[in-house]
Amino acid sequence: MHTRTLGQGLKVSAVGLGAMGMSQSYGPNPGDRDDMIAVLRGALERGVTFFDTAEAYGPYVNEELVGEALAPVRDQAVIATKFGWRIEDGRTTGLDSRPEQIRRVADAALRRLRTDTIDLFYQHRVDPQVPIEEVAGTVGDLIGAGKVRHFGLSEASAATIRRAHATCPVTAVQSEYSLWTRDPEPEVLPTLAELGIGFVPFSPLGKGFLTGSVSTGTVFTDGDIRTTIPRFSDDNRAANQALVDHVTALAHGEHATPGQVALAWLLAQQPWIVPIPGTRRIERVAENAAATEVALSADEVADLNAVAARLGVHGDRYNEQHMGLVDT
Repeated sequence: MHTRTLGQGLKVSAVGLGAMGMSQSYGPNPGDRDDMIAVLRGALERGVTFFDTAEAYGPYVNEELVGEALAPVRDQAVIATKFGWRIEDGRTTGLDSRPEQIRRVADAALRRLRTDTIDLFYQHRVDPQVPIEEVAGTVGDLIGAGKVRHFGLSEASAATIRRAHATCPVTAVQSEYSLWTRDPEPEVLPTLAELGIGFVPFSPLGKGFLTGSVSTGTVFTDGDIRTTIPRFSDDNRAANQALVDHVTALAHGEHATPGQVALAWLLAQQPWIVPIPGTRRIERVAENAAATEVALSADEVADLNAVAARLGVHGDRYNEQHMGLVDT
């Protein structure tokens, strides 16, 4: 596995692992906790060193899972987690990035992750009720106390990133980015390049769509987040299929999978981009890690860009409520 460097010199594997789906969002949760621990440890054995979780996933149980899995090999792993939600009765009920809440979340996350230091602490969503300077300053204090190593933001606007970075250096920004989600390109990516901040795309495989495993005939199970996302409606899936067909054709020529081509496209964008595809299966971890060996030519990257621009994407990437929480 190749390595890449995010902002502030944080070195991680070129492809990470998003753990969220091991505890929520994609239908019934896995029945055997030991299976998910084996996937997390197996990922590390295959060179994946960058693991992403959050208190909101579950809530709490995902951090506990990641903590248990990686505790025996903690010195080999870089663990990112997040703060920023108000959680009541096992549900997120709104945003909360007050300084006292950030400190509470940090202490609780340290216990659940079974570690002395959080490697990367993201604000999960920007809280308009709390100035970003207060948020950044609080995380800066946690860094000074040794509880956190690096500060990150998720789904933040370019203007917010600049304000936060001026108070406490930002190591990474995490947002959705893939061949069919290009929102960060006009403003966020140029800002990160200017400030020397790394970028961590989540859902780099379009929540499974870019792997070719989702079609108009796919029936999502109860609890699958994709039932709430407009671009996964039957009509939009049919309209979006042309992009997947093109990626699949290119993958055949590269002796690769569609998912590997989608990840290779991301890796070709900038050397400080580190995608974090999620999975519950070790064979998918191995497949995703091998995307670092797929070398797309400049012409192939340009072709993918042109096709994606021509076809466009049908449907928003979130429902109306969650769209209101991004790029703030």
